[in-house]
Amino acid sequence: MNMVAAAYIGVIIIWSTTPLAIKWSGEGVGFLFGVASRMSIGALICLCLLLVLKRRLPLDRKAIQLYLAGAIAAYGAMLSVYWGAVYIPSGWISVLFGTTPVMTSLIAHLWLKEESLSLHHLAGMLLAIAGLWVIFAQAGSQPGDMAKFGVGLVLLAAFLHSLSTVLVKRMDQQRSIPALTQTTGILLIIVPFFWISWALFGQDWPQQIQAHSLYSILYLGIMGSVVGFMLYYYVLQHVMASRIALITLLTPVTALLLGGWLNSEILTARIWWGTSLILLGLSLYQWGASLMRLLVVSKTR
Repeated sequence: MNMVAAAYIGVIIIWSTTPLAIKWSGEGVGFLFGVASRMSIGALICLCLLLVLKRRLPLDRKAIQLYLAGAIAAYGAMLSVYWGAVYIPSGWISVLFGTTPVMTSLIAHLWLKEESLSLHHLAGMLLAIAGLWVIFAQAGSQPGDMAKFGVGLVLLAAFLHSLSTVLVKRMDQQRSIPALTQTTGILLIIVPFFWISWALFGQDWPQQIQAHSLYSILYLGIMGSVVGFMLYYYVLQHVMASRIALITLLTPVTALLLGGWLNSEILTARIWWGTSLILLGLSLYQWGASLMRLLVVSKTR
């Protein structure tokens, strides 16, 4: 197995396990402590990597604007997804977050005027929305009826993540900064805000951290915030964008299976139907044009 294939599989594994780790990291300690601790670990590791690699952290006006562009949405997205994880099964997080390619493309179209929306784009979005409705309806049957709130929070996180992607891309055209340096700058901004949020919510410092919560925080801080990010950008440099998009189709399924296996999460037929509609919509959105070209070519032969 070559390095690119190994990195590709690594991204799938990390993205598949992240939702369950997010849910576990907040159990017994509060979701704010979980996310603040994770980001602090990630920031410390990134700073150490910059020192080892002898790279400096740019602090000019354009660089700071770029960090802020990523940090504003990153803070909101992470806060929303961790909060939402309190109310919904971990597998749902990956399914709902799988809509980010559509959201990112739509925001880029409206803001950056990148790619025009064609019929297959609209059809894909409608299918994804139908899938969300199926899962959203299922949320009403969850205990306490708070699952709808959790679904809304994770969808908000997906939107803010997509907005961050477009903001950073727009800023990056003016000031290009390496991925590691950019990640470090963003983390250094959002870490204080997470600890401030933790203090404002009046949460106490946990007297005891359960083993699975501690390991989840460490895993997310090291693998989720640093290794996964670096592997993703390594794959992005060597693999076509269309193959990268396959990750968002694979991870929802694997995350659902992991949630059911390791966390005893109930997987109803309705959830699988909703997930299937979302993945079908994403596939049509991503590869609909290629499929239409193949059909045209086959008819002309």
